Amino acid sequence: MISGTTDSTIAAISTPPGSGGIGIIRISGGLSLAALKKIFQPHDENCRYRSHQLYYGRIFHPQGGRIIDEVLAVSMRAPRTYTREDVVEVHCHGSFLILQQILELILAEEGIRLAEPGEFTKRAFLNGRIDLTQAEAVIDILAAKTRKGIDQAQAQLAGALFQRINTLRQTLLQMRALIEVAIDFPDEDLEIVDHSQLIEMLHLQVEGPLTGLIASADQGRLYRDGISVVIAGVPNVGKSSLLNALLQEERALVTPIPGTTRDTIEEYLDIEGMPVRIIDTAGIRDNVEEVEELGIQRAKLLIQQADLVLFMLDGSRELSDADRQLFQIVSAKPLITVVNKIDLETAGHHLYPAGSGYTGKEVRISAKLQRGIAELKRAIFESVIGSKDQWQEEACTPNIRHKQALIAAGEACARIQESLMDRRSCDLIAVDVQECLDQLGVIVGETTTEDILDVIFTQFCLGK
Repeated sequence: MISGTTDSTIAAISTPPGSGGIGIIRISGGLSLAALKKIFQPHDENCRYRSHQLYYGRIFHPQGGRIIDEVLAVSMRAPRTYTREDVVEVHCHGSFLILQQILELILAEEGIRLAEPGEFTKRAFLNGRIDLTQAEAVIDILAAKTRKGIDQAQAQLAGALFQRINTLRQTLLQMRALIEVAIDFPDEDLEIVDHSQLIEMLHLQVEGPLTGLIASADQGRLYRDGISVVIAGVPNVGKSSLLNALLQEERALVTPIPGTTRDTIEEYLDIEGMPVRIIDTAGIRDNVEEVEELGIQRAKLLIQQADLVLFMLDGSRELSDADRQLFQIVSAKPLITVVNKIDLETAGHHLYPAGSGYTGKEVRISAKLQRGIAELKRAIFESVIGSKDQWQEEACTPNIRHKQALIAAGEACARIQESLMDRRSCDLIAVDVQECLDQLGVIVGETTTEDILDVIFTQFCLGK
């Protein structure tokens, strides 16, 4: 739980763990510049620490003067900073040991503590620099797995979702103002409130846009989280070869020996902007030794958890009993049958016996020659969204938290419309209008509880 307040000064390493050319330590709060001056020796002895200007120098240990690293340091004065507080950044060599030493010197100063996960961004939100949708966009940018995911998160960071929500709120505020006047002057109720006009305003300017936002939330989930696709088949049908063909690299070991893959191999694939977690599994067969059996059990578990299964068959031979048994396992899942080795395919080969009931998608490929791979990618994409024509391009889309609030706002809208049509008391209508406003306020952070804020910001890495 994030318990920090903006009265304290916080510090953290803001670059990922590991070695790199540059590492950054960030400090935010009133003691930022004072802390820097105690450990930074600028090359220019007359350094005035102008805001937003980089200075070259050295970080030294206050006790004994030992030089720790050559660095660039910048002091940024509020409010033109990420947190709208005074912020200092130290740019040093990207050695974890150096970063840790410098951070320890900063934290040794009285009044400065280690930042909690997401606390810099939380301060930006609490200080009014960004709204809650923009804060969540930062999470999406850090976690994005495709270019399309980054584009959507960047649009949300620029305020696209906030603007759409704010437009809805402005309409509801206008409605509330009219209704409140009617409440204050009950004798003139019918003259002040034009029920037909309010119903039309609600339908066109609130309900319609709300419905569109709710509908686009599932698309947003696909851009953010993607889908899990498992390649399943008996040994030696070409599962690992397919993984390599999809990734365009030799990721999995391929041999003619059955049972080469004994554990799962996972990689992400970008298909039309949708991140696809593609999983190569052990070939499923009976009477195997213990290690291979463990891989098979894991494969069966992943099949049950998958969003989509690529059921692979060897097109150069007839369907085997092992193929039929595996089909019984995978047939309950969303399925694409992938017939491999079409360069060796037997003429007149039939995949499924009469009565199997299978009517799903079938794609024929040669993983070795990389034939049919583009068609398979298209089939994966269309199995999720129906067809590319149904894929609505949105500047940004709500996440699951937003969707829940939007649904609640839509339910309040339905009650408002019902009350207006039945010409119920303006007091009752005002309650539902306020409920709708509150639910939209939850999305942008105006009526969000501290518990929800903690859940959101603890998703961040330390230092952001």
